[in-house]
Amino acid sequence: MRIFITGSSGMVGCNVIEHLVSEDFELLAPPSAELNLLDYGKVFDYIKSHNPDIIIHCAGKVGGIQANMKDPYGFFSENLVMGTNLVTTAKKAGIKKFLNLSSSCTYPRNAENPLKENLILKGDLEPTNEGYALAKIAITKMCEYITNETTGFHYKTLIPCNLYGRWDKFSPKDSHMIPGVIDKLHYAKLSKLNSVDIWGDGTARREFMFVGDLADCIVQAVKNFESLPNIMNVGLGYDYTINEYYETISEVVEYKGLFNHDLTKPVGMKQKLLDIKKQKNWGWEATTSLKKGIKETYEFLKNGRRR
Repeated sequence: MRIFITGSSGMVGCNVIEHLVSEDFELLAPPSAELNLLDYGKVFDYIKSHNPDIIIHCAGKVGGIQANMKDPYGFFSENLVMGTNLVTTAKKAGIKKFLNLSSSCTYPRNAENPLKENLILKGDLEPTNEGYALAKIAITKMCEYITNETTGFHYKTLIPCNLYGRWDKFSPKDSHMIPGVIDKLHYAKLSKLNSVDIWGDGTARREFMFVGDLADCIVQAVKNFESLPNIMNVGLGYDYTINEYYETISEVVEYKGLFNHDLTKPVGMKQKLLDIKKQKNWGWEATTSLKKGIKETYEFLKNGRRR
């Protein structure tokens, strides 16, 4: 099987490739310098000339709450154009299988948790990442339309919960919460800081899955594509408070200082927990514990492997 993976230098793409290399697949993973996904003509020429059996769309402009609030237009436009180019050219080139990665940001901010797949477009989005979410919703709907309208074409979407792990971004300016906190507490320990700030009161709940587990799920999806639901959440089915994440990370990093809650900072949704009934019925579950995943991520950072 010939697999075309976008976002090969990103966190998800790197982990998917690491999981696929041991399988009997031919991998196509061009970096952005080789294939600009914002260029429709180049994307079509690449897909047409290489004729993959399946496309896995992992690429995207991603970042944490600060990055999304600073540049909503960039997160909307770049993700929309990349996704549209890939889905449109794949269909035009006759590619029958397409696996799209969406985001739990696509769920309404006030939806009842756990979040079921049928809740998309059923309410207002969280303003702090609205641009990114709108782009992801659009690509998910494109895949759904093609699957429903075009015989023999199966364009499916996975909706992962929040992710962290190897090959993540650790910079506080554009990282997600867990890698950002790991980097912050690591720096605080080295600098012997007495305290660090937590945005908000720390009671907001989040579901963070180790990215290696998602990569394993994607490998299973490639192998069992026919039985994979057209839209499926991928998560843990349980969550932790922000305070609990800080406590676990501080234990792993061995930071002994105090935490101060900055109530002037935005915190986003109070909870974002995925319903994983479809995932369980399909036969897959995550296996990495929070502490084990944080240890692996911290070792990755200490070894100087950051983006």
